[in-house]
Amino acid sequence: MNRQDPETPFTSLRITDMSDDDRPREKAMKHGIGSLSDAELLAIIFGGGLPGMSVVDMSRKILADCDNRLSLLARLTIDEMCKKYKGVGPAKAISLAAAFELGARCRRDMKNAEAVIRSSKDVYELMRGHMELLDYEEFWILILTRGNTVKYRRCISQGGTSATVVDVKLLLKRAIDCVASAIILVHNHPSGAVRPSADDDHLTKRIKDGAQLLDIRVLDHVIIGRDRFYSYNDEGRL
Repeated sequence: MNRQDPETPFTSLRITDMSDDDRPREKAMKHGIGSLSDAELLAIIFGGGLPGMSVVDMSRKILADCDNRLSLLARLTIDEMCKKYKGVGPAKAISLAAAFELGARCRRDMKNAEAVIRSSKDVYELMRGHMELLDYEEFWILILTRGNTVKYRRCISQGGTSATVVDVKLLLKRAIDCVASAIILVHNHPSGAVRPSADDDHLTKRIKDGAQLLDIRVLDHVIIGRDRFYSYNDEGRL
């Protein structure tokens, strides 16, 4: 076995050891994260390479082993990554798994956020999974584009079992910050009943009047209960 010269030890080539032109972080700062190759993105996650091999080259080798398909790499478990690739320990494998998981969650979030609202039932189906089984009230707004695509979902307040306090100024500020063309109000009734209270009616009017001054349309206020919902718009009350 060839032994390492003690006076010239092998070192793991890290991103900081590379020239400025080859450093993925500097390239990302200068040209944007989208300018990086898959190997360079992996290199940023891994941070360090192998003795005598840069982290970018190590990343290229790992990708080549996966037929240069990120989808195949993403399917490997943390334990498989550690066993299969020299230089990839638990810390690197967990960091990579976290990056893939964030990407997957981002895709799911974008899918939800890009829902198009055509009716009150669309609102109900979008929000029921989160709200109908809560044992306390939450009040949300959906921020819509001019084409009625959901751009953002924002929780405005959480309350008790029978009410939640909504700051109308804060709600409208959130809408303005998100450059809303239109909004939909959504809250739940933990009791399961969906008939609006007098307080619900008063709050809806205050929000609608305030939004009108800001040229923001309030398209609906949907109350979610157990397996049912109430729509102010459907009832001709907006």
